[in-house]
Amino acid sequence: MTGRFGRTGEWPPRQPTGQDSRLLSRLSLGARSVAGQVFALQAVIVVLLVGAAMVALVVQVRYDSEHDAAHRSLAAAEAFAHAPGLPAALKSPNPTAELQPLAEAARRASGVDFIAVMGTNGVRYTDARPELIGKHAEGDLSRAVAGESFTELFKGTPTDAVRAVVPVRDARGTVVGLVATGIEVENVGDVVEGQLPLLLGAAALALLLGMGGAALVSRRLRRQTRGLGEAEMTRMNEHHQAVLHAVREGVLIIGADRRLLLANDEARRLLDLPSDAEQRHVDELGLDPRTTALLTSGRVMTDEVHLAGDRLLAVNVRPTEPYGGRPYGSVMTLRDSTELVALSGRAEVAHGRLQLLYDAGVRIGTTLDVVRTAEELAEVAVPRFADFASVELLEPVLRGEEPSGAPGAHSEMRRTALIGVRTDDPPLQPVGDVIRFVVPTTPMAAALDTGRAVLEADLATADGWQTQDPEGARAALAYGLHSLIAVPLQARGVVLGMANFWRADTPEPFGEEDVSFAEELVARAAVSIDNARRFTREHAVAVTLQRSLLPRVLPELSAVDVAFRYLPAKAGVGGDWFDVIPLPGARVALVVGDVVGHGVHAAATMGRLRTAVHNFARLDLTPDEVLEHLDELIDRLDQNESETGPDRVGGEVGDGAVGSGTGDGTGEGAAGTAGDGTGGGDGTGGGAGDGEPLRVTGATCLYAVYDPVSGHCAMASAGHPGPALVRPDGGVEFPELPAGLPLGVGGMPFETTGFELPEGSRLVLFTDGLLEGRDRDFDTGLELLRETLSRPGRSPEQACSDVLAALLFPSPADDIALLIADTRRLEPGRIAEWEVPADPAAVSRVRGEGAARLAAWGLEDLSFAAELVLSELVTNAIRYGGSPVRVRLLHDRKLICEVSDGSSTSPHLRYAATTDEGGRGLFLVAQYAERWGTRYSGRGKVIWAELSLTGGAEPVSAAGLDLDALDLDGLEDLAW
Repeated sequence: MTGRFGRTGEWPPRQPTGQDSRLLSRLSLGARSVAGQVFALQAVIVVLLVGAAMVALVVQVRYDSEHDAAHRSLAAAEAFAHAPGLPAALKSPNPTAELQPLAEAARRASGVDFIAVMGTNGVRYTDARPELIGKHAEGDLSRAVAGESFTELFKGTPTDAVRAVVPVRDARGTVVGLVATGIEVENVGDVVEGQLPLLLGAAALALLLGMGGAALVSRRLRRQTRGLGEAEMTRMNEHHQAVLHAVREGVLIIGADRRLLLANDEARRLLDLPSDAEQRHVDELGLDPRTTALLTSGRVMTDEVHLAGDRLLAVNVRPTEPYGGRPYGSVMTLRDSTELVALSGRAEVAHGRLQLLYDAGVRIGTTLDVVRTAEELAEVAVPRFADFASVELLEPVLRGEEPSGAPGAHSEMRRTALIGVRTDDPPLQPVGDVIRFVVPTTPMAAALDTGRAVLEADLATADGWQTQDPEGARAALAYGLHSLIAVPLQARGVVLGMANFWRADTPEPFGEEDVSFAEELVARAAVSIDNARRFTREHAVAVTLQRSLLPRVLPELSAVDVAFRYLPAKAGVGGDWFDVIPLPGARVALVVGDVVGHGVHAAATMGRLRTAVHNFARLDLTPDEVLEHLDELIDRLDQNESETGPDRVGGEVGDGAVGSGTGDGTGEGAAGTAGDGTGGGDGTGGGAGDGEPLRVTGATCLYAVYDPVSGHCAMASAGHPGPALVRPDGGVEFPELPAGLPLGVGGMPFETTGFELPEGSRLVLFTDGLLEGRDRDFDTGLELLRETLSRPGRSPEQACSDVLAALLFPSPADDIALLIADTRRLEPGRIAEWEVPADPAAVSRVRGEGAARLAAWGLEDLSFAAELVLSELVTNAIRYGGSPVRVRLLHDRKLICEVSDGSSTSPHLRYAATTDEGGRGLFLVAQYAERWGTRYSGRGKVIWAELSLTGGAEPVSAAGLDLDALDLDGLEDLAW
């Protein structure tokens, strides 16, 4: 023992010898001893205090000197300025001759360094230095000129000085001159320097006294600490506290007089000592005679076992050395060997089981995959609990379905995981095999029947297990498998499968205490497997719904060459979507969006929004108007859901995992259709739960319109990342779009941005799941996308593959939608335009020019229909529209006829009566055109019609109209 008890545990401590005193004295002077550190600290403090006092005194003396100089200068200036005759002398022809002698006499009498008399302009009439007479005085004299006396610390030419300036007034009080007196700073400093010896002497005396006091304190502290350092004293105290309270071994120190000097907490517990045991004689402690004899024997012992009450104590005794001539005692240590063996074994087992359960909670259920969760259960159990572990699951569980509770439904399972301590194949059916429980007395069948774990401690005597597969049982026994625990996998009262734990290399068989642990381990895993099963079901339904709502095949267009990719998230399908929508005039709309959230509800909301975008696109609205209508639609849907509550939601809410589709609010809709409510008669109807109405929590959208005729692209964003634009030279940029709020937030209008695209440009639209994830922020993903898109010579399909290969996460946490479109221009030779004067006679000319252009394009077969359509549209634009009237023909995949005018009135299709003279024009256009419509611009409207290049069925005559007998020159009478 060291520390408080001296070397080898002696008590009281040995008195130091002369050699020890010299050693301690030297140690006390070192920086490591407490006394040395205290002395150094006190010395530093004394030096700092004396130095600070010295500086303060010097500053004070200097301040007092400057203050006194200022008063003396002001007094001298005031006295001279009020001297009789001074104003008259200043007004005399030669003030210097009259005042210089008087000023010098006054200077010598007052003890100042200079007295200067100046005019109000600052020119000196007198000065202690004659060469300065007639020169301007430096400094600001305006206050004195204004009639104010003042003092200042002047710094400048000729010298720095404490100066006073006083105005000289005549009999009327007018300032006629100035008097400046002062003492040079150099002379003020001489006063301070004259007092420095006294100040230094006082400082030295104070320093000497302080250091002497510090030395006395250090000497006394050195005697008390015996020259020990701070770390040594701290360590000594820590050791003392550890022996008293922390050491789990009893320590007793007994003096030569057989009195108890010290007993730590463990010794008090083992011997049941009274609280006032210290300083009492051993015979007075109330111990049994055997223990008292043990404490008073004084002989040396090493791990001798003695019975003390009902405890077996391992005792060690060592004598303390003689110290300072005093008789020595003994130090005794006690260890309870009775408790040690039992506690160590139980603690080790309990700690191992708790650690294993903790690891199970951390390692099982890291993914929402049923098979991987089963494998994690087996990996946790081997080898710390079992040598082999197998997991079998019911087929419906593997598919994510609800397991059946029908009789016999649990007799067949599929082995999903098998883990063992040996690398060779054990004599157990491999993963993927169907496991059948045909014998009811097997441990597996019994466990499934009772719902509790079944222990088979000795497989050699397990008749039921051997009866089910005699050959396999013999191979297993020969392999070394000797003990088994079969535990049913149950969650929420439903059997999901079976977990079997086997021992082969471990000689000890499973015991009863292992059964409860196995049940606890499997119960935790069962919840994770059931969660994975539910997620598998919901994920499958959501993926099916999502894919059914997304476009499977994009339209073939002349304006763009498009490729796309959509990847659902591993953690749950979200609401990402994309679309390519043909627009009139050979234009195309490119759309990409993202609904907040995951699951069926997000997919159903996506279907609603995609359908709405198609409808709004048919109206040929600008991008910002489309987003405004979508925003209003989401807000209206949310209001309807809030008002109607869960009754509007299809199916029951909160009782299952997932709805089964989307429908009309009754819960019977089929996946792939988008209605007004979410379906799912047997689930949550999209996962709302607890009767909560399903709300659209937010969505983002990017809507772009590209015109291949002009190369103009207009787009607007509702909280969605902007596109990437790849220039024909390979440069990649990200056009800045006005920041718009997500859909459903409201409060701010959307704004359309337009720009011209060079021919051969590439537009890349995407959702944020492509760029950002747990280990990558949005900006990093953006730079990686830029680098990937800059590779030249890649088709849209190849570019999609390159982007996903470079940016795709191993397990994406969010959906990914990617749309790459190479833009094209419509050849100028396929465009024909004419200005039409506001004259009905111009209709025939337009028909003729249109027929000529169709002949040049090789479309003579369309001449009649095109002329009829042009005649009707132009005639009505002239009659009912406004100037200017323009006609444009586009030879694309279809023949597009467009007539624009300056009016915003919209025509409508109607059936004309047989007695009507007109009103059939638009009906004829609708009969001959595949599609027709109206779009509005800032200067009017455009009425367009599309005609198939391959021709079609003859139009149906209506209202008694003979189409074959029509004269195109008379079509004007049929206008709407």
